[in-house]
Amino acid sequence: MTLSLLSLLSRDLSALWLLLKTRTDEIMHHDISPLCAADIQDQLQKRFAYLSGGRGQDGSPVITFPDYPAFGDVPDKEFQNVMTYLTSIPSLQDAGIGFILVIDRRQDKWTSVKASILRIAASFPANLQLVLVLRPTGFFQRTLSDLAFRFNRDDFKMKVPVIMLSSVPELHSYIDKSQLTEDLGGTLDYCHSRWLCHRTAIESFALLVKQTAQMLQAFGTELAETELPNDVQSTSSVLRAHTEKKDRVKEDMRLALDEGRSVLESIREPLAQGPEQNPNQDQLDSQSTVQRLLAQLNETEAAFDEFWAKHQQKLEQCLQLRHFEQDFREVKAALDVLAQKITTFTDVGNSLAHVEHLLKDLASFEEKSSAVTQRARTLALEGERLMELTHYAVDSIRPKCHELRQLCDQFAADVGRRRGLLGRALDLHSLLEASMKWCDEGIYLLASQPVDKCQSQDGAEAALQEIEKFLETGAENKIQELSKIYQDYEPILTRDLLEHVQKVFRKQESVEEMFHRRQASLKKLAAKQMRPVQPVAPRPEAPTKSPCPSPGIRRGSENHSSEGSVLRRGPYRRARSEASEGRQGRGRSTGDEESLAVLRRHVMNELLDTERVYVEELLCILEGYAAEMDNPLMTHLISTGLQNKKDVLFGNMEEIYHFHNRIFLRELENYIDCPELVGRCFLERMEQFQVYEKYCQNKPRSESLWRQCSDCPFFQECQKKLDHKLSLDSYLLKPVQRITKYQLLLKEMLKYSRSCEGAEDLQEALSSILGVLKAVNDSMHLIAITGYEGNLSDLGKLLMQGSFSVWTDHKKGHAKVKDLARFKPMQRHLFLHEKAVLFCKKREENGEGYEKAPSYSFKQSLNMTAVGITENVKGDARKFEIWYNAREEVYIVQAPTPEIKAAWVSEIRKVLTGQLQACREASQHRALEQSHSLPLPAPTGTSPSKGNTKNVRKLEERKTDPLNLEGYVGPVPLPRPPEKGRGWSKTSHPSEAPEDNDGWSSAEEPVNSSDAEEEGRVGLRKLVPGKYTVTGLDEKGSPDALALRSGDEVELVQEGDEGLWFVRNLSSGGEGWLPAHNLSSLLGQRGAPGCLSSPESSAGSALLSASSSCSESCAAALADLQG
Repeated sequence: MTLSLLSLLSRDLSALWLLLKTRTDEIMHHDISPLCAADIQDQLQKRFAYLSGGRGQDGSPVITFPDYPAFGDVPDKEFQNVMTYLTSIPSLQDAGIGFILVIDRRQDKWTSVKASILRIAASFPANLQLVLVLRPTGFFQRTLSDLAFRFNRDDFKMKVPVIMLSSVPELHSYIDKSQLTEDLGGTLDYCHSRWLCHRTAIESFALLVKQTAQMLQAFGTELAETELPNDVQSTSSVLRAHTEKKDRVKEDMRLALDEGRSVLESIREPLAQGPEQNPNQDQLDSQSTVQRLLAQLNETEAAFDEFWAKHQQKLEQCLQLRHFEQDFREVKAALDVLAQKITTFTDVGNSLAHVEHLLKDLASFEEKSSAVTQRARTLALEGERLMELTHYAVDSIRPKCHELRQLCDQFAADVGRRRGLLGRALDLHSLLEASMKWCDEGIYLLASQPVDKCQSQDGAEAALQEIEKFLETGAENKIQELSKIYQDYEPILTRDLLEHVQKVFRKQESVEEMFHRRQASLKKLAAKQMRPVQPVAPRPEAPTKSPCPSPGIRRGSENHSSEGSVLRRGPYRRARSEASEGRQGRGRSTGDEESLAVLRRHVMNELLDTERVYVEELLCILEGYAAEMDNPLMTHLISTGLQNKKDVLFGNMEEIYHFHNRIFLRELENYIDCPELVGRCFLERMEQFQVYEKYCQNKPRSESLWRQCSDCPFFQECQKKLDHKLSLDSYLLKPVQRITKYQLLLKEMLKYSRSCEGAEDLQEALSSILGVLKAVNDSMHLIAITGYEGNLSDLGKLLMQGSFSVWTDHKKGHAKVKDLARFKPMQRHLFLHEKAVLFCKKREENGEGYEKAPSYSFKQSLNMTAVGITENVKGDARKFEIWYNAREEVYIVQAPTPEIKAAWVSEIRKVLTGQLQACREASQHRALEQSHSLPLPAPTGTSPSKGNTKNVRKLEERKTDPLNLEGYVGPVPLPRPPEKGRGWSKTSHPSEAPEDNDGWSSAEEPVNSSDAEEEGRVGLRKLVPGKYTVTGLDEKGSPDALALRSGDEVELVQEGDEGLWFVRNLSSGGEGWLPAHNLSSLLGQRGAPGCLSSPESSAGSALLSASSSCSESCAAALADLQG
């Protein structure tokens, strides 16, 4: 069919093309004079010869040579051109008869007449019939001409006769007066300028018609040879280009026709002036020529229009076909993707809620797919419409339409089959959950029956009736036959689901067995009266009336003792006449565990159910609001302030949704059968919960934008479409509410899983999620800091933040500053980072919601490398000191509670301890190397050789033990800290400090404890390595001893045995061993160490400051290294 239509269309186009070519050939083959009036217009205007339009008696054209005195001066070339042009004007038939020449020489001389005749005879290009010469009218010239003509007749021998006429009347005997112009006594109306204008216009029009025919033929050839493109874009381009060319050709044809009509009007104009005007033959010939050209042009235009209509139809059908083929490819690819996706929907769910969620996903998928299927069916209808319009490609369109309908029907069948399977799965899971619920309620019933009341006959009968009544409900909620389940639900029974069915059935059997045993026992008790046995379990404070299927209600109850007593009683208590004590213990333990398992399952169900609802709500917001902001159809509803603000309004909600939907929810569902292990799921994904920190940081901006644009029609339209009762801001709070909900659920799960395998993971998960909440809360405060010029991220991790009362004291400042020390505290918000402490002023903002959140104006920053602390301040257990640069600046900080103070002090201590450890690790290697070069006292000196050997051994041990942090100080162990005082002395060590030692420092002075100054503790009588200034005179020294003078600067290098110190005199260059008691008197009550103030020790103090040292022993060791 397609081939026949295409061949028919091709034949039509070919026939039309031949017709068009014939018409154009006729025009192009029309003879056009080689010379045109426009080419020799100047020569024609001389009028030495003209074609008046007159005819002889036999129709011969008459060419008149008027009296032209300068005829002899006309160049031969011009004469030849004019003769050739004039003889080409009459028709071939008239020209074939021969021309009649009328030569008017009445006012000329014979010599001129002779020359004219000879010139005409020699160069006339056409046939001559007759030459009529009006000879000169003067007597002498006429007589001369008669004689000369008679004697020179042979010179005028021509193929036609030459007749000498003496007067005009003689001329009239040869040519009728109506065929002669007025100057020859005739009545023929002739205007040479008008004739010349008409000839120019006619020839120009004839040339234009020929050019138009050539253009049409060339364009027609191009159209006929055009091959149909294979794509939409190329076909559209060809159709557009051909249409533009066609329009130009049509415009040229219109202009040519207008010009032809104008020429025809100009020819007819003289004839219309009066009825007495009769057109001559030349005028009639010109008129017929123009009419013939116009007719040919009209016929050519009609042929071209018909040819173009067929060609345009062909191109348009080709374009329709290419559009159809392109749409078919796109729709088929989309249908293939849908078919592939539907094959991946193999999950039948692992719970009732999961199946409902899968059904919702399927419905959503089907709804989104409806656009593709609808487009496919519309395209099939479009193809059928093309076939009805006798499209040439019917055989190509029909199978594609059939394939589209088949794919749509197949997809609909697959979706229906999938919905049917999920419906079966929904029925099965409903049955399983009903069975599980029945089992849980049964266990709860058995566990809640009071044991003491069952010992009486009435109590036993009542309990028995309660059990029998409950068992009657099992007909609707139990699995009746396992084989029937296998048979009815075979298509959806996966391995996991089959195991789940078997597990539920086993539990159901176990519960039924428990009921049967309880029934047997109660029947015996009801049959005979027995003295009730004293119950072992205590009476419940508030008896439970009915099982509580909702974990949320049970968690909300405050009567924990009642619940615990019910669980402790157990469902398997029996009279002593029925079972032994061991059997009763086992029953009680089993009942407790079953009850806790039920509670854990309730918590897990709530976690999963709320998680699924949360994911659905996030998706609803993203699709119903966020995606609609990019919908062009909704753009007009979006206010100017809301445009391009989607990221501000919704933050990273999409990232949160993908985490929960793709990862967390699916992993949670894996723990539905072992809820006590769900803590592992939280721990594995704890890092990804950091996405909430980014969301909460953006929440103030989102809240502010919402408050500005909440009345925007866009939000109202979206809320209407979603049928939400609450506005968008309520849903934007969902992520904040959800992240705080997890810790409550984890606490609840941990309460019922204390003795389970996953209890430790639950506890760790709870701690981690609380850490996430703290990080989120801290970050919300951190982003509110204003006025800090640096980068807060350079300060390290934010450890703590809180509001405090702060007093300041600048001891090294100006006297006025000291006098103006604040007695009224400043309210400051402190931010403790790893590298600095920030002091900020809290400013409450006016507004509502997040706009009312406080901001913090930056006031002061303390580098942790130069910070020290005093843990206790007299008079208030809530106060502690933070001091800077060896108490140059002191900040007394009062916490709201002692607990907050203890937490801050502990955290600061951790930071300073970490800095001290980093300092020691950096300097340990250098300290050990320097200890190799220390000189030892001579064996015969003040120190015995035994002591020297011992010291050397200790030194070697410290050199080889990388874990000994005191190895670089000296061979003698560090002394014990002083018993009094809160600050650390120069010899104290953080790891050995007693509990009441609370002075911690990273300052640059060796004594950084404020308490050492305030209480006057003598801490320098116990010498330590370092540099000192001698304040006394050495009068007890021996002649061989090291001489010390007042003012000398000395360095205590190392302490040996027997109370000796190796001393180096830095002033004199001497060194040696001196007794400690002499040094104490020489150096005075208070040492004046220069380890951090002298130029030589500046490097050591810099190292201490950069490494965040927290003890003066480290400072002394560094000073020893620099010395």
